[in-house]
Amino acid sequence: MKTLGKKISEVRKLHGMTQEELAVKLNVTSQAVSKWENDLSIPDLPTLIELSDLFHISLDELVKQKETLAAPIVVEEHLRKPVDQMMFKVLVSSVDGDKVKINLPMALVKAGVKIGMSMPQVGSNDALKNIDLDSLIYMVDQGVMGKLVEIESADGDHVEIFVE
Repeated sequence: MKTLGKKISEVRKLHGMTQEELAVKLNVTSQAVSKWENDLSIPDLPTLIELSDLFHISLDELVKQKETLAAPIVVEEHLRKPVDQMMFKVLVSSVDGDKVKINLPMALVKAGVKIGMSMPQVGSNDALKNIDLDSLIYMVDQGVMGKLVEIESADGDHVEIFVE
């Protein structure tokens, strides 16, 4: 389970913000943000509401201790980090119990697409065959981050693709 502090840190980073930048937006100190992220204190309710609005997530997603699904978000252009500094993550859990985690820099994924690479070349799982990398790259270029794809194959294999 993720703590409130871990969630604040994660969503702040997804939006390409530093602790100082978040502190300025919320009119608090960067030390306050650091304490929240390290679970040494928690924001008051009005600040939680402001965080929820700022990051376009519900209070439930932010506050509840259950694991959230990292739904995709669209990051405003002035808050985006360069695409080439992002990571493309593929998580595969097979029915056989195999777990595969692939972490690739987006720059490498973009280069691979330019030379004709496809998802089965990244991972051999059949559930990856029909994923259009060009479309995923386009989405990321438009500011979409978080979980972009979740697939459950007929065989029961589970695949998730994130960009952070």
